Amino acid sequence: MQYTLKKSLGQHFLKDDTYCLKIQEVLLQQEMDQLLEVGPGGGALTQFIYKLPKVAFKAIELDTEKVNYLNFQFPELAGKIINDDFLQMEVPFEKQFVVVGNFPYNISTQIVFKVLDWKQQVPMLVGMFQKEVAERIAAKPHSKAYGILSVLTQAFYDVTYLFDVPPESFTPPPKVMSGVIQLKRKETFPEIASLKSFYHLVKMAFGQRRKMLRNPLKPYFTPEQLADPIFTKRAENLTFEDYAALTFKMHNPE
Repeated sequence: MQYTLKKSLGQHFLKDDTYCLKIQEVLLQQEMDQLLEVGPGGGALTQFIYKLPKVAFKAIELDTEKVNYLNFQFPELAGKIINDDFLQMEVPFEKQFVVVGNFPYNISTQIVFKVLDWKQQVPMLVGMFQKEVAERIAAKPHSKAYGILSVLTQAFYDVTYLFDVPPESFTPPPKVMSGVIQLKRKETFPEIASLKSFYHLVKMAFGQRRKMLRNPLKPYFTPEQLADPIFTKRAENLTFEDYAALTFKMHNPE
């Protein structure tokens, strides 16, 4: 049984088992009961992870053709491959589960935000991204790559950049390098006034990242508060702890 590649879905399928085995090794080091693969495609990674010992496995795939192909290739996965949109789906498991995948480039950041919504149930993610996106998620303050995605992810997860994956490891080869990162949920989350105000504050701050924070954040703080030296910094100079602390001082958070 054959399948076709769909550019509209950002499909670049792994063909180098070396990197699949590396991801498998990371998963084997983590205690888990349940595992969700996002975007299994032709099953290159699936074949190495669906039989992990004592782990309940499910996969979510939007492309019906790929679901049919996977059911044909791996009949033992009958009922475990969900034909749905990950970004729209309900939580697929009760209790804790790990997320893994070679993520479609065109929705990879949205996948991270979805996992952040599920953070109480997702202790770990191991994902392959476009290298630039992976570096943004892992970036530290004071760097050009540090931004909204860095702050919001690192508030709740410790991020480790694991390894690069070159274009020739895929069919078709993308025009960019890829990278695999690991997110491990923090033992404790920062105290924030509300998740909504935290997200809004960070997004507003980086909306004018080259300006001092007193400019983009002016609507949310009094003139007296804006005299604090922290507001003379730029968005990339604040840690997630700094942003979390500021949520308690905000006025009119949207």
